[in-house]
Order: sequence, then structure tokens, then C-alpha cells
Amino acid sequence: MADRIRTLVVDDHHVVRQGLVALLRVMPEIEIVGEASDGLQAIELHRSLQPDITLMDLQLPNLGGVAAITRIRAETPAARFVVLTTFDGDEDIFRALQAGAKAYLLKGMTIDDLLSTIRLVHAGKTSISPAIAEKLAERMGTQDLTTRELAVLERIVAGRANKEIASDLAISEATVKTHVNNLLSKLGVSDRTNAATVAIQRGLVHFK
Repeated sequence: MADRIRTLVVDDHHVVRQGLVALLRVMPEIEIVGEASDGLQAIELHRSLQPDITLMDLQLPNLGGVAAITRIRAETPAARFVVLTTFDGDEDIFRALQAGAKAYLLKGMTIDDLLSTIRLVHAGKTSISPAIAEKLAERMGTQDLTTRELAVLERIVAGRANKEIASDLAISEATVKTHVNNLLSKLGVSDRTNAATVAIQRGLVHFK
């Protein structure tokens, strides 16, 4: 069929990727043109295959999904992406959509939801569920962390003390304390433990 939707599937979990491919291959309107297991491979395959739609996971080895989307769209601005992930933090959603994804799905979706989303994005539309839109709205109402504040937060989540953070970032302990106070205020929490919890829930920081 000349009008089949040429689709690239990107996911580092082999079983998940093969499951998606198997489900979509039986759909007469979908043509699976390639599979990638990391962000760098996704860029190479997108460049050579020029798919209509790319299903993109976020947490990928070598290069993450958001970075891969950004780099592919720098080369091919019309590239269309459906993010398919387990991460539902508002920061994950914001970053993916900001990078240029046209839809954001969680892996608990039905095949009908996936197909309808692929169709919409292929038609040039954006597909955001009410639940995802609500999280995105919450994100838009918060203050952005600076690059340095985010670096400090990542180390708080890793359990590092101020002295260790200061050493890691080559700054003084006093500067670390200032950054900690600022990020606590922006996150709306009162201590480091709550900051770490919020950071993980919102997708500001992921465990490696």
C-alpha cells in the first residue's frame, strides 16, 4: 500500500521493542521500516530511512530520546515523533514536547490509542491526553531551575553532602548552600529529602 505510514521504532528494551513491532506489523496501514536501540542509532536510521513517524522512548543509552529528537529535527525539521515511555513526570513531558514531539504516550496505553495517535501525528496534528495536558500545565506554572541548580539537585538525589557537591562542581560550600536554598524554594519543598523525591517524581532527575 502506497499510503502506509512508514514507522521507525526506538526503544532500548528488546522485548518491548519487538512487542511493539509485532503489534504494529499486523496493522495494514503501518509499515515498520526500522528499529533502533539507542539515540545515536535512531539518528542514523532516521537520516537513511526518512520515516513518516518515529516512536521514541526517552531513556536510551548513548543519547537520550529528547536529545535524539532535537538532533533529528535540526536535520529534518518536519520529522514527526510520538514519545512512548514509562516516564510521566511533568519535566519529561515538557522537555519532549519542547524538543518537537507531537504526542506523548505512556506504555500502558492500548493499541487503539497508539494507532489513533500515530494517525493524528501523521496527519500533522498534536495528540495530548487530558492527563498529560494537566501535568504539562502544572509544569508551566513552576520556575525553571538553572543549569547549576539542576547539577546540585542531581547530586542531592545521589546522596552527596554539600562538601562533596562543592568538590564535584569546583565551587565553594557557601555557593552550594545558596543553590540548595534557591532550588528548595523553586520546588516548593522544605528540605533535601523532599527535594529529591520531587525531582524524581517530576522527571527532573533520573536514576542512571
